[in-house]
Amino acid sequence: KKKTVSFSSMPNDRKINSTAACISLMLEGCELKKVRSNSRMYSRFFVLDADMRSVRWEPSKKDSEKAKIEIKSVKEVRMGKKTPVLRSNGLSDQFPDECAFSIIYGDNYESLDLVASSADVVSAWVMGLRYLVSYGKHSPEAPGTSHPSLRTSWISSVFDLADLEKSGRIPVSRAVQLIKALNPGMKTSTIELKFKELQKASERPGTEVACDLFVEAYCELCTRPEIFFLLVQFSSNKEYLGVKDLLMFLEVEQGMEGVTEEKCLEIVSKYEPSKEGREKGYLAIDGFTRYLLSADCSIFDPQHRKVCQDMAQPLSHYYISSAHSACLLEDNFWGRSDISGYISALGLGCRSIELVLWDGPEGEPVVYTSPSAASCVPFRAVVGLIDQHAFTASAYPLILCLVVRCSAPQQRLAAQCLRKTLGEKLYLEPPNPVASYLPSPEELKGRILIKGKKLPPTCEDSEGEVSDEEEGWELARRLGQEDREAPEGGGLRRVRLSRELSELVSLCQAVPFQDFESSRRGQRYWEMCSFSEVEAGRFANECPAELVSYNKRFLSRVYPSPMRIDASNMNPQDFWKCGCQMVAMNYQTPGLMMDLNAGWFRQNGACGYVLRPAIMREEVSYFSANAKDSLPGVPAQLLHLKVISGQNLPKPKGSGAKGEVVEPYVCAEIHGIPADCAEHRTKTALQSGDNPIFDESLEFQINLPELAVLRFVVLDDDYIGDEFIAQYTIPFECLQPGYRHVPLQSLAGEPLPHATLFVHVAITDRRGGGKGHRRGLAGRRGRRVREYTSTKATGIKAIDEVFRTATQPLREATDLRENVQNALVSFKELCGLTPAANMKQCILTVSTWLLHSDSAPSVTLNLAERYPPMEAQGPIPDLLRKVLTAYETMIQTSRTLIESADAVYGKLIQAQQAGMDFHKELHRIETKEGLRGRKLQKALESFAWNITVLKGQADLLKHAKAEALDNLWQIHNAGQSCGIGRNGSASPEPSRLRAPLEPIPE
Repeated sequence: KKKTVSFSSMPNDRKINSTAACISLMLEGCELKKVRSNSRMYSRFFVLDADMRSVRWEPSKKDSEKAKIEIKSVKEVRMGKKTPVLRSNGLSDQFPDECAFSIIYGDNYESLDLVASSADVVSAWVMGLRYLVSYGKHSPEAPGTSHPSLRTSWISSVFDLADLEKSGRIPVSRAVQLIKALNPGMKTSTIELKFKELQKASERPGTEVACDLFVEAYCELCTRPEIFFLLVQFSSNKEYLGVKDLLMFLEVEQGMEGVTEEKCLEIVSKYEPSKEGREKGYLAIDGFTRYLLSADCSIFDPQHRKVCQDMAQPLSHYYISSAHSACLLEDNFWGRSDISGYISALGLGCRSIELVLWDGPEGEPVVYTSPSAASCVPFRAVVGLIDQHAFTASAYPLILCLVVRCSAPQQRLAAQCLRKTLGEKLYLEPPNPVASYLPSPEELKGRILIKGKKLPPTCEDSEGEVSDEEEGWELARRLGQEDREAPEGGGLRRVRLSRELSELVSLCQAVPFQDFESSRRGQRYWEMCSFSEVEAGRFANECPAELVSYNKRFLSRVYPSPMRIDASNMNPQDFWKCGCQMVAMNYQTPGLMMDLNAGWFRQNGACGYVLRPAIMREEVSYFSANAKDSLPGVPAQLLHLKVISGQNLPKPKGSGAKGEVVEPYVCAEIHGIPADCAEHRTKTALQSGDNPIFDESLEFQINLPELAVLRFVVLDDDYIGDEFIAQYTIPFECLQPGYRHVPLQSLAGEPLPHATLFVHVAITDRRGGGKGHRRGLAGRRGRRVREYTSTKATGIKAIDEVFRTATQPLREATDLRENVQNALVSFKELCGLTPAANMKQCILTVSTWLLHSDSAPSVTLNLAERYPPMEAQGPIPDLLRKVLTAYETMIQTSRTLIESADAVYGKLIQAQQAGMDFHKELHRIETKEGLRGRKLQKALESFAWNITVLKGQADLLKHAKAEALDNLWQIHNAGQSCGIGRNGSASPEPSRLRAPLEPIPE
């Protein structure tokens, strides 16, 4: 009896759970569109012959013996638009990438290009064809008809353990619990319904189920077709991965380096449920699914789970996780002060907490931000709590921002409390007058800094007057405690400050901000300013470059507008892009802004400190925070994101009136500099249950990767009252390439048990990432006029002459990089791969063509040479000749790059250093040349642009050389492992062994 197969987008809601199901679909046949080289499409009925030796189509004008392809002649099956015909302009927009596939066949490597009605049909045909190509010669009988599979044996053994009475049957309730235990996220009602369906179909109703029915239910419920399809792509033995298959998957698709067979056996023993599989080193579908869902395969790069950035830079070079009104659990106006808010903020790695001190009723200061006088917390209790929890989540310095609203006597009590409770943790050493920058987080480990006002050196009394801060007065007005009127004619308010409290302030002395020029001339590195959200926003829009420059030396804190009486949050990215280190967030208010903040500070071991991009730290650098395009010297990257499926998605919380069904869609958002901000969404998965299939590709260009954050949001298209289902936010730098599960979170940032998105991540210019989609940044640029980065005139003759010497090296550097890039893309396209593929994939693809042919042309890689030539013996087909020519071009351009890079790099660095020699003399030269106003500003901007361009282009060239050496290493490695390499003694230095997260030198 033939088995039938159906998919999520097909009727009956059954899934692929074996290759046999795919082959059944092919044996029944279906309609596909055949694409001709003239870009015209014809509907034809395609079917697999009963003997499974050939695929036929009808109607056809050809003889029936010619309207077919023999399985043994198939060289490769490609998914997506991977041939010149499918890539042609006339067709590219008529159907999505996931609905196309191609069969490469015959000694001349011809292509049969096909388009299906859905991605599911493509999956079935590609999976079935690849299976037959691999095993057709050995097992022409239908798969699954011989001895029980590894999986069936394991599920049967689980059933036997549950069959306590050894009667061959178990109660339905026990069977349901068993499947639920094996798949914790699955709903009980779903499992019960499946058993009822199968009992009815097999005409075996009752309260018990037999083993065969249990196995069938498990396979239908617990097989995820998208993962099964992935397993079959890499499996060299029917329906499981051997150690070599797993190693190939991890290296080629997941971008992992240094994988060994021992490591693969560890994975098998950890995740494969069947004893037989563990003993033989096989990973079947259930073990593979478990591995892909595990923390070992997380989308979040494990290197970022611990502190991985250079922590020896000055404090002003880091973003610092900062809280505003941390003790509030609700909004500013109706909120109640609660001490647990501080524990929560500190537990999340917060390193800057605001404390507003008020006169307390018992003669001791209190902390509260609520208008209700009853809801206050004694200052002593808060300090005790901080002492207890300050360094539980992070060892790096904690900054207490004191806003003083209490009388001088109570200030003295507050100072005594801080000294007594915090003791040695308090940092009280005076600033080093000869230093230019603040100490580093590493130097200040385990210390608590007090940010606040300080009495002037001329004041010798026990208390004195200082200018007040604006922060906190909104609440004073509501409390009716605003007894200090603003001085006439504007200006700053004055408040009394006790000497004891003043003496606690060392490295974070609060001073009023006047203007950027005054700060440049007179502000000392230990002095810092606080800006209201409105004021900082104005600077960010009107003079972003000056704000960036200011933040290179000084700490700045941005606090929310007092108009936010609901404790809503500002967008931290608006201020991070200008280098503002401390953006104070209302931790108690969940939502997009808090997601961005929480996600952002995960990237350095959640220690509360994140190193800012180099372009925002270097003394001389050109950076425009509001750039609408790529930045000089920063390599832009392309993120290819495929959202494949969702698992165990909950209903929106506020949708009580709804039924059980959600109709979800996924929004992927990039937050960063304005040039990077973008949002794309998938189509809605209709009537999909808890496990929707999206199968949609999205693409983003990232111009400043170090400041970009990716946020996934799952929403309900058919909502009542509330559309939010889940979210997850991750810094771009923490993304791991390959097939990954996204662990979804609630609006408040809490993990949602078993709720995930299954995605594929590919980033061009990064290793791994397998198959990205569409040609992007790494696409061929030679087809248009090549753009060269050049220096800009400063208007100062001596300086311009120095920079002019770099004109030719800049052109040479661009040519070296672009020539290799163009050659790489041509070679990858001819191999049927995308620009995101790596070199190992290309060599393995070519070797696969050669191995799948009885009359294979002899092509070998001569690994005795450093730049291995690909040599052919005898006549070869046209496509293979093109591949060999493209390979030769790629090797030659890579050789030219590797051998010329150091000399060109030297010239660029020499010009940059010669320019930097002028930097200290710049102000003297400006005065001598008589530059003022706009001309002076332009000269300074052009100088910074030139220094940034020279350093950036030199770094890009250095990176390109490392990539070229890495490609040679991959060619040697792949040549040896796939059997087309000969004389494999020499191997280039594996530059890929360099540390992946080197600290960035200043």
